[in-house]
Amino acid sequence: MSGQSNIRVSYLPRQELLLRPQAWWQSVLALVSFGQNPVFPAATGIPVVPIGLTELGTGHSTCEVWQAPEPLRSGQIGPVHYRAGAQFLFGHLVLAEPAAALQQITGEAYAQVFAAIESLGYPNLLRIWNYFADINGETSQGERYHEFNTARRQAFLRAQRVIEGQVPAACALGSAAGSPLVIYFLASVAAARSLENPRQVSAFQYPTQYGPDSPTFSRAVLTAAVSGSCLLTSGTSSILGHSSVHIGDAAAQTRESVANIRELVAEANRVNVAHRYSIDELQYKVYLRHATDLAMIRRELALLLPSGCPITFLQADICRHDLLVEIEAVGSPSNDASPDSQ
Repeated sequence: MSGQSNIRVSYLPRQELLLRPQAWWQSVLALVSFGQNPVFPAATGIPVVPIGLTELGTGHSTCEVWQAPEPLRSGQIGPVHYRAGAQFLFGHLVLAEPAAALQQITGEAYAQVFAAIESLGYPNLLRIWNYFADINGETSQGERYHEFNTARRQAFLRAQRVIEGQVPAACALGSAAGSPLVIYFLASVAAARSLENPRQVSAFQYPTQYGPDSPTFSRAVLTAAVSGSCLLTSGTSSILGHSSVHIGDAAAQTRESVANIRELVAEANRVNVAHRYSIDELQYKVYLRHATDLAMIRRELALLLPSGCPITFLQADICRHDLLVEIEAVGSPSNDASPDSQ
């Protein structure tokens, strides 16, 4: 079987999308639209996820486009809008957050996600993206992110799902004040393989200094070979063990984040002997706490990644107040990738 996955992602300018022919849209699972003006596809039934984060450094609006080259169907279950093919399902929901109700709506959102993927026959949650306002705001539990983690963990337990080991990859980012809770996710028919980073304590085993309940996510996920292997990393930051490192230094945090992604690529190659991944062939989404760090972070990435490597930059608050950058990556293996490119 080829190493190429049945699912792929690309980052395309809004104007380019408008020129795509009708037939091209038939393979589109979903659009993730950045900025304040969502893009609407030239075909019905395609979910559009409105992420109100500012894109940096392009001068134009970009969309994250998920595709699967197979017959697709669309629908809605409760607040969950979805589109699915033979192997994968993409879903999303948007819930307004009443004052001081983050735990409540997070629990409701995850209950709806689990109900949807079970009823539709895609029970394996691969990757989940979470965006909500004021992620570092102080509460009785510490930061609001800690409240989110408590609600997420309880939702997993109520759904009788494991909270350690084979859990999905994930990220959680802070959006503008007053923003709703926005969640989008990928699920599959076949079980995936979760990966951990040997340089880091697993997030689900964090000590209580990071909140009363540990985050429920793995460092990365490999999709099943039956659907074509694909590596999906979680949001990856400057963390060694369980501690944030290089405090106040965005350039050093960028280097550490890429080092952690390199470790995940090496781990993927260790467990997936049929194919090899390369850090040079992944696509990247980079979240910056401060837009003023863009030029510095770009320079660092230019030294660490090949010229022309697809990178999208977004401004967002990171889940720990002392982290300045977070990077996620996705890609298929390349059978001719050399060990030097790991």
